[in-house]
Amino acid sequence: MTPWIKSKFPGVRWREHLTRKHGLVKDRYYVLSYKLDGKTISEAVGWSSEKMTETKAVTILAELKENQRLGKGPRTLREKRALEEAERQERERQAKQTEKGRVAFKQVFEQYLPAQKAERKNPKSWKMEESLFRLWISPVIGDKPLPEVAPIHLEKIKSTMAKAGKAPRTIHYALTTIRQVFNFARRQRIFSGGNPVSEIKLPQLDNRRLRFLSKDEADKLLAKLLEKSQDVHDIALLSLHCGARADEIFSLTWQDVDLMRGILTLRDAKGGTRPAFLTTEARKVIETRPKGEPTAFVFPARGGKKTTKISHSFWRVVDDLKFNEGIEDRRLKVTFHTLRHSYASWLVENGTDLYKVKELLGHKDFAMTSRYSHLSPNALQETVKEFEKSLQKKVVPLNFKQTEEVRP
Repeated sequence: MTPWIKSKFPGVRWREHLTRKHGLVKDRYYVLSYKLDGKTISEAVGWSSEKMTETKAVTILAELKENQRLGKGPRTLREKRALEEAERQERERQAKQTEKGRVAFKQVFEQYLPAQKAERKNPKSWKMEESLFRLWISPVIGDKPLPEVAPIHLEKIKSTMAKAGKAPRTIHYALTTIRQVFNFARRQRIFSGGNPVSEIKLPQLDNRRLRFLSKDEADKLLAKLLEKSQDVHDIALLSLHCGARADEIFSLTWQDVDLMRGILTLRDAKGGTRPAFLTTEARKVIETRPKGEPTAFVFPARGGKKTTKISHSFWRVVDDLKFNEGIEDRRLKVTFHTLRHSYASWLVENGTDLYKVKELLGHKDFAMTSRYSHLSPNALQETVKEFEKSLQKKVVPLNFKQTEEVRP
């Protein structure tokens, strides 16, 4: 070997082989030199016959130094090569599994679930999927490779859940979870086949809340809540008067309150951020709250943290008033969401245009608002009456006077 020669890049040197050629020139052997934890490290990066160049060598050196500075990633060439080798082996393992079609549904679900945990704000959704997988999905298709999952297996899941008395909504959720896992597998290029969920009929759903409170029922509810808890009373009144969801109220901070204009800004709502307009009673509720810093919650839990659930006081009052006594259909039961539903229903009964109701509720599309259309027959009847009046107006005929033709 010839003596070491420093390249034009600091930290990169090379020397030539005495006899071995790379093309017309002697083969060069490149080495990196750098500091790590106070020690000088020298590592061979490769031969020019292995397609190593000064430019490639200095690029690798820069990467290692950047990783050292940031404190993450491989800091030495040995670590880098070990990581690349491990990744190569994993890619080969997955490629073999994919090629043979042996990736089981549960293996994909084990990758899918952590992704859902990271993406979704509400843990209820992924916890529900985890439960459905464990109880109903895995026993039927958990061990099956994705290409072998067929509509007949999904029909078995539907049948088993139905016989166990599970609601159509729960069965629907189980099947959509399966569909999402298959979609996830396709995005990750684990699977390239079709989605079997598209080949079956999903249960028909009608989970729309049908119950809303009369004004008298609402007054009784608020009066009883006031006896139990001022906070719960105030939260309920805001929902009744502003149509706000529970979590929208829990998320309210003082920077979202504009008493001058009588507007609350409801952030991170399902349909996006929207304003809520305060009635006189709702304004009084806000005005009597102990005001905090701009980022403080208007209705904080203990320690100033965000409230996460409706107080048991609400449910005790509902039970005391016997609102749900003898009612089996969950759509007809009074829940906290009934207050928002009541707000919308009262607006429609009062003749408010459905498109305005849509904006006030923050619905994503008009289909969600259209369920309230049956509550406005009087408004529709008045519209027809106005139309009828227009038909009954006398039309004054034009009086054309016959004129003689003027001859020249």
